[in-house]
Amino acid sequence: MSDVLELQDVSVVREGRALVDQVSWSVKEGERWVILGPNGAGKTTLLNIASSYLYPSKGTATILGETLGTPGTDVFELRPRIGMAGLAMADKLPKKQTVLQTVLTAAYGMTAGWQEEYEDIDEQRARAFLDRLGMSEYLDRKFGTLSEGERKRTLIARALMTDPELLLLDEPAAGLDLGGREDLVRRLGRLARDPIAPSMIMVTHHVEEIAPGFTHVLMIRQGKILAAGPLELELTSRNLSLCFGLPLVVEQVGDRWTAQGLPMV
Repeated sequence: MSDVLELQDVSVVREGRALVDQVSWSVKEGERWVILGPNGAGKTTLLNIASSYLYPSKGTATILGETLGTPGTDVFELRPRIGMAGLAMADKLPKKQTVLQTVLTAAYGMTAGWQEEYEDIDEQRARAFLDRLGMSEYLDRKFGTLSEGERKRTLIARALMTDPELLLLDEPAAGLDLGGREDLVRRLGRLARDPIAPSMIMVTHHVEEIAPGFTHVLMIRQGKILAAGPLELELTSRNLSLCFGLPLVVEQVGDRWTAQGLPMV
């Protein structure tokens, strides 16, 4: 399997502080990774590098065979090959646009419709992805009127619209109630287990949000990687406790994970 993402000794420094510090990490084709860590650990920084919108201060980042910052790399050709769903994208999208228009504009790499004309195949693809995410009955709803869960599902459909080779999900279950979270996890599980789906990287704070079908975990704290590898080997109570800085017990129940703190003595 070829590398979809390869970071070698990558650091990102802002105002003298390392947001990530000498990170080396690779994601291979077909892998589904979850990035775990507390607030400020560097999770979103890693995702922004993987999206090509943030360049390392030091080290090299190679995405889909293209190394950032080298003369032969055109990020405007690279970015359509990467799907991104997260709060930052939601803030860029017009609230008055319909759900269908919100997904369709991704076909042209745009956030809002202008004078572009879409082919029938574009609309068919948009409808198919929205159906897959349970949004078929919301096609004509305004994006700004959606619930948090509906918005998250629309963003994932939009991220899939360009048939990306790498799908990045920034806290897709954040802000959802229990029902919304479980519905999203179920749908992400179907996507993760699809053999023709793109390689995936998801950022989260909670092991309960790891969908079945995810294969690997990276744990990061204070900009440094604590553990990286297959879920069943690296998602342990010891590693999770080190990552979050307090005693935790992690358990696998069926094909899902749970974690809780040890009782205080």
